[in-house]
Amino acid sequence: MTRLPESTARRYGKVFDEIAAEYDRRRPAYPDELVDQACQVAGIGSGDHVLEVGCGSGQLTRGLVARGLRVTALEPGKNLMALARQNLEGAGEVEFVNAQFEDALLPREQFQAVFSASAFHWVDPKVSWQKTADVLVPGGTLALVQYFGLEEPRSKRDQEAVLAAMRKVAPGIAANWPTYRDLDATLAGIEQRRGNVSEVWAWLGSYDIGQDYAGRLFGDVQVAVMPKLIEHTPDELNALVRTMSFYARLSPGQRQALEREYEAIYKRLGRPIRASTVAALVTARRSTEGD
Repeated sequence: MTRLPESTARRYGKVFDEIAAEYDRRRPAYPDELVDQACQVAGIGSGDHVLEVGCGSGQLTRGLVARGLRVTALEPGKNLMALARQNLEGAGEVEFVNAQFEDALLPREQFQAVFSASAFHWVDPKVSWQKTADVLVPGGTLALVQYFGLEEPRSKRDQEAVLAAMRKVAPGIAANWPTYRDLDATLAGIEQRRGNVSEVWAWLGSYDIGQDYAGRLFGDVQVAVMPKLIEHTPDELNALVRTMSFYARLSPGQRQALEREYEAIYKRLGRPIRASTVAALVTARRSTEGD
């Protein structure tokens, strides 16, 4: 997927704030197993200070504070931050900061880990990897988690139909759709890029965010994945799609046409529309060379 220009990426990265309640309702939480894995890799536990980049309405934040971590949570969206405050009231120690990661004034070498769930690709890659290394303690851990599309036999027919509908309704958006790969191909691609965490993350999401310099800043790249098959009615699929950034780029007519396409797919299949996803955790340790 070609990365949008920085100003455009920032604008579309903020569309979630306009639909904060729907985003909170429809977006899935992140698996406890992956949060535990991230904490284990980072060697962190109760009382340790971590930074979360793009906390949204607090889906991941909830898991971090439940493990006793002290969280500084950055979120540029005021509505999302208000929801996160509400969702996490009394849950643990969280400091909310209403700012973009690029703009936030953060202390150097203060955080044991930096977490980001489904948000890191919205940050300017010329800044994101360096600033993350700057705020981490030497040897601190970056932990990125997100759901990605996965190709597998149980859902391939359905996913191809959904993408064909997008090509019909919004060919420009379909042309930049992320690549779906099977699990073996996904893991093989990760292995080939393990020397640079930014290239691993770019591969997983078809993001244009790889940076050569990131390979010098982080090492010990590790990956954990949890595949999952999900099923949607047309109403459920439409509700989920309305929380995705590309939806803001559709005209009212395109939105209605896409709804009709999903209904037609559902009727043609005679069952819920299947999709395969993989929850992926990528961790990397800040290099201590030269510190």
